[in-house]
Amino acid sequence: MYSYPYGVYLGCMSKADLSINPLSIELELDHAAPHGYSANKDAYLRRLKRIEGQVRGIARMVEEDKYCIDILTQVAAATKALHAVSLGLVEEHIGHCVVGAASEPDPEARAEQIDAKVKEATDAIGRLLR
Repeated sequence: MYSYPYGVYLGCMSKADLSINPLSIELELDHAAPHGYSANKDAYLRRLKRIEGQVRGIARMVEEDKYCIDILTQVAAATKALHAVSLGLVEEHIGHCVVGAASEPDPEARAEQIDAKVKEATDAIGRLLR
C-alpha cells in the first residue's frame, strides 16, 4: 500500500484498453472485471472533492480581486494535488495492469499486451509532462 498526501491510498483504473487514433480516442472497457481503483473509489472521490473545493476557492479569489501571488500559490497547491492523484494512477497502472498483462499464458499475446500497457503508461506520463 502506498501513502500519499492526506493519507489517501490511490488505486488505478484497470482493464481499460485505450486505443489512440489521431482522429479520435476510443476507450474500451472490460465490464466483467472491476477497475483497479474500485476498492479505493471513496478515497479518490474524497480527494477529488477536496481539489474541486480548492479550485472553487481559487475562482472566488479571482472574483474578489485577491493578490495575484496568493492566487498562484493556491493554483500550485491544486496542481500538486492533481499530480499526486495522477502519479498514483500511473503507479497502479504499472503495478496492476502491466503485471496483469505479464500473467497472460500465451507468450505472443503476453508480449503484445505488455507492450500495449507500457505504451499506455508512457503516453499518459507524456501527457502529464506537457
